[in-house]
Amino acid sequence: MTPRGRPRRFGRFTALARFDEQASAVRYVARDTASGETALVTAARPELAAVPVFSRRFRAEARTAERLAGGWVSPPLETGKAAGTPGDGPEPLWTAAGYVAALTLDEAVGIAGPLPERVVRVLGAGIAETLSRVHATGAALQGLAPGTVLLAADGPRLTAFGPLGAAASAEAGPEDRLSVRLGYLTPEQIAGEEVSAASDLFVLGLLLAYAATGATPFTEGPAEGASRRIAEDEPELDGVPQELRELIASCLAKDPAERPSAGTVAAELALEGAAGLARGGWLPEPLAAAVADQEARVRALEAPAAGGAETPGTDGAPGTDGAPGAETAGPGGIGEDRGTTRFLNTGPRPPRNDTPTTQLALPQGAAAPPPPALAPTAQQAPAAPGASAAPGTPAASGGAPQPAHPYAAPAAPYAAPGSVPPHSGPTPYPAAALPAEAGGAGAAGGGPMVSLPLPLAPAPAPDPGASRRTLLTIAAAAVGGLVVGGGAMAALGSGETAAATDDKPAPKPRRTLPGQAPEPRWTYTHPASEAPPLTAAVWQDELLVLTGESQAAAVDLRTGKRRWQRADAAKGQAALAAGTDLVFVASPTEFLWLAPKDGKVVHRVRYTEAFDDLAVGPLAGSSGPVIWFTASHTVTVKAPKPKKGKKKGKDKQVPEAFFLAYDIVRRKELWRTPVPAGRAPGTPSYRVAAERSADILVRQRSASLTPAEVRAAKRKGSVRSFDQKTGKLLWTKQYGAATPEAATAGDEDGTLYAAVGTDLEAFEADTAKPLWRVEGTEGSVYGTPLIAGPLVHTTESSQSVGAIERESGRLVWRRSTEVPAPGNAPSITLSSSEKTLIAADAVQVTAFAADSGERLWKFQDIGAAEPKGATVSAPYRVLTVGKTAIVQRERSFYAFPVA
Repeated sequence: MTPRGRPRRFGRFTALARFDEQASAVRYVARDTASGETALVTAARPELAAVPVFSRRFRAEARTAERLAGGWVSPPLETGKAAGTPGDGPEPLWTAAGYVAALTLDEAVGIAGPLPERVVRVLGAGIAETLSRVHATGAALQGLAPGTVLLAADGPRLTAFGPLGAAASAEAGPEDRLSVRLGYLTPEQIAGEEVSAASDLFVLGLLLAYAATGATPFTEGPAEGASRRIAEDEPELDGVPQELRELIASCLAKDPAERPSAGTVAAELALEGAAGLARGGWLPEPLAAAVADQEARVRALEAPAAGGAETPGTDGAPGTDGAPGAETAGPGGIGEDRGTTRFLNTGPRPPRNDTPTTQLALPQGAAAPPPPALAPTAQQAPAAPGASAAPGTPAASGGAPQPAHPYAAPAAPYAAPGSVPPHSGPTPYPAAALPAEAGGAGAAGGGPMVSLPLPLAPAPAPDPGASRRTLLTIAAAAVGGLVVGGGAMAALGSGETAAATDDKPAPKPRRTLPGQAPEPRWTYTHPASEAPPLTAAVWQDELLVLTGESQAAAVDLRTGKRRWQRADAAKGQAALAAGTDLVFVASPTEFLWLAPKDGKVVHRVRYTEAFDDLAVGPLAGSSGPVIWFTASHTVTVKAPKPKKGKKKGKDKQVPEAFFLAYDIVRRKELWRTPVPAGRAPGTPSYRVAAERSADILVRQRSASLTPAEVRAAKRKGSVRSFDQKTGKLLWTKQYGAATPEAATAGDEDGTLYAAVGTDLEAFEADTAKPLWRVEGTEGSVYGTPLIAGPLVHTTESSQSVGAIERESGRLVWRRSTEVPAPGNAPSITLSSSEKTLIAADAVQVTAFAADSGERLWKFQDIGAAEPKGATVSAPYRVLTVGKTAIVQRERSFYAFPVA
């Protein structure tokens, strides 16, 4: 509670308005006092927060949300306890996320009715993309419901990642027991079987059918028989568009093994990804207007002034004494906070129907049973005698409004009494009252509730030790309301271990489906006691060599087992093959040649001895036994002899840089060429863009250019040509308007490909003559292309990859990786056979057929599944060897079979 007139604070967030209420929490629109940005704070109900099992689950989901953040899940901003909580009362848990204007699925259907096919495709693809990220950890989401799926202007959002978020009701019981009732069931839950990733697909099928028709596919008959219909009857899909019917039917298969994977659903709904299909706008006009109007209302909120004037009759509910800090208790035990206003008619809600599956199985047009009458709160004062209540508003007798059921036919619009439309002309959806000052009249609006996305967290995979008996007990309990004691939370995914009571054989591996990543040949996790690897490289199709801060290590490519580790090669650059029997690593101070069997140092060449005290820079490239790199040192330039009568000037210390070629088999320097020094400390950073029979083409990385070089080049990038045998600088050229930062690559035939603005352009390398240009996606830039055979494979910051004919510049194909833009262009790699193109970014790895662009599969890993696991935000990296693609994300490595 907060004293009357004082705004409620949650850490650095000041509550502006109570937004809505959920079964287990209250949500507030809040202002971040540090940044001024608008946020949404979800505060757990105090009586539930006091239950240890609830508190553990709430915190675990918040931590996991940080690991899952990205794509269609917004990252949490902060998690903590509310400030100013009385010491003798429970301390509410809370979490804050950035505000995104959006409508829940049930609100969208209530406003617009059945949604168009394109909207259903974007919605389903976005949900499926996020599901695949959760399922990659072996966990199930268990958080899908029409109230937890949101429609924002740029795409869908998911806001609940476990039973708590999707609960129809949650109550604290005696002896620290928690009663949670879910709003839906799947055939396997009804049969008392385990919940799995396939269970999420069944609920996804229900949601897609509801979005497409405004009703669920098991509505024929009384609500009491819904469980039997879900378990036995075939779904009614006549109202679903023909193009979607087969896919939704497969999601609703009774046998979980027959349902498609989340990746398959995403690919079938939107081959270019949800972000690609939603580009340019995806919401029908009424929904787009409702989202925009909601955002305007939230942005107009101002923080309540502390110690503001009291409004008679609004500082306490009837029956209270109006003492400072008094709150009006609702059915859920959340009091009326005098430090915030209400937003869009967000008062205490009546209890929801306890009948299992009513959330997804109520017959169309059926009305939920009327809730018990509630005493009017201070902001819902009884109407004057004789006044008639507007539809959807409390009756004069003080009864609570009857909420429209999200699965009934869309109700007729209603207006809040005394509300003012936000703009002139017809309103796109039922008008809602703007929030008033704290405790002010009119704070209760009569419009529809408008939820915002709060990213909670996916339930981690159940502990392997969890018994089948325990899991069956909980699944069966869901039929009549889930009752969980303090020690049984492990079955809900708390990350704690439940005692095993019997053994259960490991499930058989499921068959690979289109869109689903194949089973890895092996996985390897770098020890947590060591720093994450800095580089990874393949040696002779035999070893995966990793270098880190403290040592280098080798992993057997056949088994995924570590073979050796060696401290000498710490902080080394990527390993190379020095002939057939040695591993070459360039460390910060020396070149090392290691034995592949045990990592023992066979040879070492110290830079101070071999290169005249040069400071060796990063490798620029390699070809066979030859490596190229830059190096520099500081020399003293003596001041010129002064003229007679003049004072002698000071000697200067200036950097002197070189470009070198070195044979790592013969351990011999081949040549050394002076080059312009780079930015302090003086060593320029080069990258070999192309190797030809007579020369190599080299780009200097923009970060190492001196300001004088950038000015002299007039913000254009340059390419240098060096003779392969002598190292002589042959020429320096600029290509069109390509900047120093522009991605550039060349081929052996003398063509250079460079990003110019938003386009990709081809030039004759020796003459800089333009050959062709391919337009890119608006607002996007190309990353470094990859040349293979007759094609140039491309990557763009719009999260698209593609292929272009080298000779003509004809676009062969372009596909989205399904990752929401913008961002860095994905890095691309080809399999050894050049049949598979693999794109890797910070969110996922996507495999395409290199010739046609057909999306084959994608893989996502949110890192450690344990609630206390470290946050993983590192991008993915891919190496290919033979018929295997090695996917790395920080400490984790997966060996996938590829064509």
